[in-house]
Amino acid sequence: MAKSLPFLARPPNKVFSFIALCPQPFKIRPLDPPPFRFPASTLKFLETHYSSSLNLTTHFNNNKGDYIESTFKPDKFYASLIDDSIHKIHLNQIYAKLLVTGLQYGGFLIAKLVNKASNIGEVSCARKLFDKFPDPDVFLWNAIVRCYSRHGFFGHAIEMYARMQVACVSPDGFSFPCVLKACSALPALEMGRRVHGQIFRHGFESDVFVQNGLVALYAKCGEIVRANAVFGRLVDRTIVSWTSIISGYAQNGQPIEALRIFSEMRKTNVRPDWIALVSVLRAYTDVEDLEHGKSIHGCVIKMGLEYEFDLLISLTSLYAKCGHVMVARLFFNQVENPSLIFWNAMISGYVKNGIAACAQIGSLELARWMDEYISMSEFRNDVIVNTSLIDTYAKCGSVDMARFVFDRIPDKDVVVWSAMMVGYGLHGQGRESIILFHAMRQAGVSPNDVTFVGLLTACKNSGLVEEGWDLFHRMGDYGIEPRHQHYACVVDLLGRAGHLDRAYNFVMNMPIEPGVSVWGALLSACKIHRHVTLGEYAAERLFSLDPYNTGHYVQLSNLYASSRLWDCVAKVRVLMREKGLTKHLGYSVIEINGKLQVFQAGDKTHPRSKEIFEEVEDLERRLKEAGFVPHTESVLHDLNYEETEETLCNHSERLAIAYGLISTPPGTTLRITKNLRACDNCHAAIKLISKLKLDCLGRWFPVMLHLTDNHSIKSPKFKVATTLFHPMWNCVCLMLCSKRKGGKKSIQLSAIKKCFHKVQPHADESSSYIQYLHAGNPVSNANKTWRVGKFSGLGAHGGRFRYLEKWMT
Repeated sequence: MAKSLPFLARPPNKVFSFIALCPQPFKIRPLDPPPFRFPASTLKFLETHYSSSLNLTTHFNNNKGDYIESTFKPDKFYASLIDDSIHKIHLNQIYAKLLVTGLQYGGFLIAKLVNKASNIGEVSCARKLFDKFPDPDVFLWNAIVRCYSRHGFFGHAIEMYARMQVACVSPDGFSFPCVLKACSALPALEMGRRVHGQIFRHGFESDVFVQNGLVALYAKCGEIVRANAVFGRLVDRTIVSWTSIISGYAQNGQPIEALRIFSEMRKTNVRPDWIALVSVLRAYTDVEDLEHGKSIHGCVIKMGLEYEFDLLISLTSLYAKCGHVMVARLFFNQVENPSLIFWNAMISGYVKNGIAACAQIGSLELARWMDEYISMSEFRNDVIVNTSLIDTYAKCGSVDMARFVFDRIPDKDVVVWSAMMVGYGLHGQGRESIILFHAMRQAGVSPNDVTFVGLLTACKNSGLVEEGWDLFHRMGDYGIEPRHQHYACVVDLLGRAGHLDRAYNFVMNMPIEPGVSVWGALLSACKIHRHVTLGEYAAERLFSLDPYNTGHYVQLSNLYASSRLWDCVAKVRVLMREKGLTKHLGYSVIEINGKLQVFQAGDKTHPRSKEIFEEVEDLERRLKEAGFVPHTESVLHDLNYEETEETLCNHSERLAIAYGLISTPPGTTLRITKNLRACDNCHAAIKLISKLKLDCLGRWFPVMLHLTDNHSIKSPKFKVATTLFHPMWNCVCLMLCSKRKGGKKSIQLSAIKKCFHKVQPHADESSSYIQYLHAGNPVSNANKTWRVGKFSGLGAHGGRFRYLEKWMT
């Protein structure tokens, strides 16, 4: 008969015993329409057994006194009903029946009800059932703690565990895993330590489930050494034990150790589950080991877990970070409704592989669109989002907009202050960064190590040697121990200013072993000042610490080339070929009418290449007429003078500028992003171009130079700026405001206010939609150059900003 009832999860007698408890209106009578379309044979079976089940329950009610001597077991009877329940209405009916029969004080049945309510997701129902029991035992306490922990109410789980202690109920081996899980998830390390002490006092430290919970607790709370100690005492290591310690190492930035433990696990008979594979894939992603990651991918397929959601996310991150973006996109496309984590993994993969976000491509328009979107969303007061916006505006060349966002944040933490200091540092405004540091101290915010990284970066970009030196030695006053990044900033600070001997002595007297960043900063300074001997020494140390970093070999090769040591250049290039290292090709990107155009040096594949090179020749002719002498030392190949000149004027940033000039009307802002630093020749040429034809806002990442017609190429400001190059910088963004013949050079302050308020009625004079581009000290209003921005609104252009340049007199 059971086979004819496929809808039943259990044998028919248990289901029909449950029907006996239903109220009379639900009794099936021949004249009533059936609630479901059961077959006629099934309905007849229900009618037959309903009366027998009801008679059995009535017999139990009338003979309570001698039910022990009978074969009827009420606990087993009601337990079967609870197991068959699928809705809280059923649980309420069973509880009502327990009240009628006087069994409501049976802790076993109430615990079963609480557990069943938890299983069907009725947390509030479970709590109500628990509260109705006058004197809960340890089983009932465990049931409610497990319920809260299972459904993510970790604070409530810890609270109920504490109430159990107050009620003088001793926990057992089933109590501790649930509360440890809650402590791990919050995380609540101090509470977890107290629970660990209670585990030791009650003698459950050898319980395998308790030990697994302790490993997970300490691993998730960052106490990886203590987690490993507990793991080492485990005798019977289950998959849960291995997964907890592997994920702990992976989450705490130790992927190599995580992979080592996974290798140990594979030597045992423990079969990994999908949770363990997620942690292993994360470790391989961190070390960018695609080959071994592919082997784990093969295990995923063999185990039939290729459609597990978390594994798809991990595989997406692995392939994206290792450069296989298209493969990662295939995994992404398999999911109909990707979660936020999935989106973040895919976006991060694109950013990692050069398809950069607005901060990296210097897209100020996109940054403003994001700002407007954020201001209309639920994230408008989110500190993390606004901090990212500060960083984006600063990297896009608008430090005023970055300060505008900074000022509107009500409760500024140390991260917000540090981001603004770093923004000032990008623009070479070291003194503003120091002033902001003093304001942060007056506001009662204590600096951290990142704060001093921003301060030291601002000082080195501004040439403030003594100020930076003093700030570095004041770190100890705030209880901050300098790290490699701080030492590297000081070496860079001294090296750029030409104090190479001082920088070398500083490195040799460091209390910690100099790392790659420190020796890289010293090599960079040697390249700037052509100090071959010291540069070779720094390069040797770099090669021993990081032998497969292409940038170090390129830096040494450039040092030799600038010193005209062509034999040494050839040796470095041979060494790179032997190690299988290749130099990254430089390219520049410019956005015109919403489309990205990419140029490489001497690129003639563009459809308008003829016009582009004609514009380059015109610019080169005008530069020579103005007395510009090419910096031939910027050419890193042994060429004759004519070939050197042609190579210099065909660099990718020069082609991008030319394309921008022929593709945009006067007054359009050009933003050119380069994946490598610009050479000294292009830097000097662009400064003179700004005098001849353009107003320029040039950004050499992470330094921002503001160029206008008021500065000549012989200006002392430019001499200082030239020493601010860092050969290791891998990004340069040139933001050029083109101004053709007939373009107006200046604008009266009253006229710009009138024009601005016409397009942006609610903005005040301090709004950074009017951006002052002058780099030096304030001058008279007549010599100021302003830009006016207008938001076009959400429409056919996707809500992007149209940036209007208005030049008036």
